[in-house]
Amino acid sequence: MGDSKFTLVAVSAIRAREINEYYNGLGSGHGALIPPQVTSLSNKSLSLAMEELYQGKLEFHRPTPEELEDERLQAVALEEARQDAQQRPGRLHRCPPRRLSRRPLA
Repeated sequence: MGDSKFTLVAVSAIRAREINEYYNGLGSGHGALIPPQVTSLSNKSLSLAMEELYQGKLEFHRPTPEELEDERLQAVALEEARQDAQQRPGRLHRCPPRRLSRRPLA
């Protein structure tokens, strides 16, 4: 782990929330969350998360400055598109006006 104490706390807290959601969602049929990856005498989610981290079963990725900038630019572009769509509602879904033909009736 060796990064920092703050990273240790943040990663463990995130995983502990996931473990809580897993236990709270049992029986609901979701099954999208990963169960605890360690066996422990403790039934506390934070303790389980710390043990997963200690045993190397929990990994994290610290984004590079380039990845953070790419993510920021994507968020800005998405927000601009959302604001543009709000300013011109329905513009993308409007059909062109139909032209009536002036053919003589037979």
